[in-house]
Amino acid sequence: MTPPVVPTGTYRLQLQPGFGFAEAADAVPYLASLGVSHLYLSPILRAVPGSGHGYDVIDHGRVSPELGGERGFRVLAAEAREHGLGIVVDIVPNHMAVPAPESLNRQFWSVLERGRESAYADWFDIDWDAGGGRILLPVLGAPLDRALTDIRVEDGVVRYHDHAFPLRHGTEDLSLREALDAQHYRLADWHEGDLRGNYRRFFTVTSLIGLRQEDEAVFAATHAVILRLVREGLVQGLRVDHPDGLADPRGYLRRLREATSPDTWIVVEKILNGEERLPDDWDCAGTTGYDALRRVDGVFTDTGGAEALRALHHDMTGASEPGFAPVARAGKLEVLRSGLATEVARLERVLEHIGVRDPDRGDALRELLASVPAYRPYVVAGEPAPAEAASLLGEALTGVPGRLAATARRIADAALGHDPEFAVRFAQVASAVAAKGVEDRAFYRWYVLSSCNEVGGEPDEVGLGTDGFHAYARSMHASRPDTMTALSTHDTKRSEDVRARLAVLAEIPDEWGAAVRGWEKAAQRHRSGPGPDRYDTYLFWQTLVGAWPIDPDRMKAYLRKAMREADRSTSWTTPDTPYEQATDAFVDGVLNDRELRSSVQEFVERLADSARTVALGVKLVQLTMPGVPDVYQGGEAVLRTLVDPDNRAPVDFGAAATRLAHLDTGGTPRDLDDEKALVTSAALRWRRRDPAAFGGEGRYAAVHVRGEAAAHVLGMRRGFTVALATRLPVGLAARGGWGDTCLDLWKGTWTDLLTGRRVARDAPLAEVFARLPVALLEDGAH
Repeated sequence: MTPPVVPTGTYRLQLQPGFGFAEAADAVPYLASLGVSHLYLSPILRAVPGSGHGYDVIDHGRVSPELGGERGFRVLAAEAREHGLGIVVDIVPNHMAVPAPESLNRQFWSVLERGRESAYADWFDIDWDAGGGRILLPVLGAPLDRALTDIRVEDGVVRYHDHAFPLRHGTEDLSLREALDAQHYRLADWHEGDLRGNYRRFFTVTSLIGLRQEDEAVFAATHAVILRLVREGLVQGLRVDHPDGLADPRGYLRRLREATSPDTWIVVEKILNGEERLPDDWDCAGTTGYDALRRVDGVFTDTGGAEALRALHHDMTGASEPGFAPVARAGKLEVLRSGLATEVARLERVLEHIGVRDPDRGDALRELLASVPAYRPYVVAGEPAPAEAASLLGEALTGVPGRLAATARRIADAALGHDPEFAVRFAQVASAVAAKGVEDRAFYRWYVLSSCNEVGGEPDEVGLGTDGFHAYARSMHASRPDTMTALSTHDTKRSEDVRARLAVLAEIPDEWGAAVRGWEKAAQRHRSGPGPDRYDTYLFWQTLVGAWPIDPDRMKAYLRKAMREADRSTSWTTPDTPYEQATDAFVDGVLNDRELRSSVQEFVERLADSARTVALGVKLVQLTMPGVPDVYQGGEAVLRTLVDPDNRAPVDFGAAATRLAHLDTGGTPRDLDDEKALVTSAALRWRRRDPAAFGGEGRYAAVHVRGEAAAHVLGMRRGFTVALATRLPVGLAARGGWGDTCLDLWKGTWTDLLTGRRVARDAPLAEVFARLPVALLEDGAH
């Protein structure tokens, strides 16, 4: 069987040491049986040894030997092809790793050795003038004078712990300090990276250096292996990581399309805020699905609970801000003055060069960047600024304080293309500000309902009506029918079933408030130090409910990362050890407290039926709505994981295959794991069997029911099949169930693909949903 050009469903596999190409090949028969059409692999090129994710590439010329090398990949591709599956590969064009030892990155080593004269000097986005012709390497644990005792020269190589650097020819006989001063690089205290670094980084990560994909030679060299695999038919699709870091995302995608074929399925990890749309001139199928995730989660979350949850959040945390917007803005301004200070300094140098020398330009620049309401504008050198970019920066200007408005307007003009270099760098920095200031900081400071705090999410927007969902789905069907949809990814902060359980809280804000206040009072006996404060404690309680059951070690690891990302009481750069230790002790105390554990268990059990309804509902909707659904590894069963690395644990595919076999041989679902597997396999197999029902030539329409509980159903028509899901189950139960509510389909008798039951066109919903809170109805005439 040949895989379809456009996937009907993908399955994301996180490759890592211990789960490489051979293990992925072993899973292929099961995944084919599940119903996906394509494997969706994390990056496959050679990465830093031991990498658990693959985004830290060190050699674009080799398939990762740790994963099994190119031979292993070819075996995987052959196994996939034998089972009718294609392969989608994640690629990382924006950056590559600065590893330790640095010699692992051959191109970067050459630049360290030869400076601007290196054949690879144009590969990397380096501001040579800012460094006085040298690259700043902030790798030392102390200022150079204090670190000298740990630096040595051996066999023509400068060594510092795990690091290694080339010794410039002719400097072998100099004293150590003189030799270091004569290199094309400058070793510095790690703190200097945020302040004086002179190469573009992936956000604030000094160990990831920006690549110049706008250079055709760089594109050709860094894509050669991947493109060869595409041409050979071993790879059918590409997922592009972080396009917003590129100088010209549109130009990059056009070059990628020209180098592949019109049939290569390409999606981009573009984060869309609010009602933002993917630029029409981007030559790709769509995004990686965070925009869909937000709408799917939203339509299963009760808007009616929003105000009570906001009040509870303020009461539990003591937050003084009226909403999330000032929290997000504060987070942006903080990172602009700290982690991204060197990027701001580079922008200021460009401004000075083009004549914007106002003494307030630094403040105006930071305020403008902090006010951009999306990730970045898209301006191409030599072309008029798109209306969307002008509107975006026009809106940003309204957020700049009046005393800085005049200078900010001049800066905005430069960012709209009046100066090409500034326009590019402003856009790149804006995306980093959004990622680090909002996603990785403000999202960890505001917990009205933490399930809303996902990539591209709006933490103050609790819930979405069915009309809003259908409007989004119709828009995607018309404009990007082959975009990806997702519920869980390697970057989601909470997996789908954690969020499903938390979504129920929006229907019971008063009951939730009473429970969490009671736990907080009872937990006072476990407080013995400065942490956790009220913010971190409220996050702890929400996480405990969402991820329950969870052991102390997982919870402590999660909270430590969350607290450091928030950068309020502790941080990555200046960890507050007493605060973190006190928080660890609090977690241990609560999770070893029999009375508290029993109370949390009882509360979670009360949520169980409603959380099951939400979990199955979001799953069916994501699998059947417009777009190509991705199933993140393990997401065909219950998946209650937290932010990475918690969500990258290998899956037991043997157990998964046994579960599916039980269902396929007529076994009834025994638990939620089985029910999710049933919904997933039925929907994926249906999509693969009837691909014409999807894509631009297919059909999408809202399906409505008749009766007093009609608001508790989300229905959609795809081809000759109808997907139905129960929503807001607590409210449904409170009104006494479905009552007289019934289907209102256009004709005939239907078959539920989930249960095999025959269903009349006007069947009561109490009958339709007797076994499961979802249904997938196929027109009997087809």
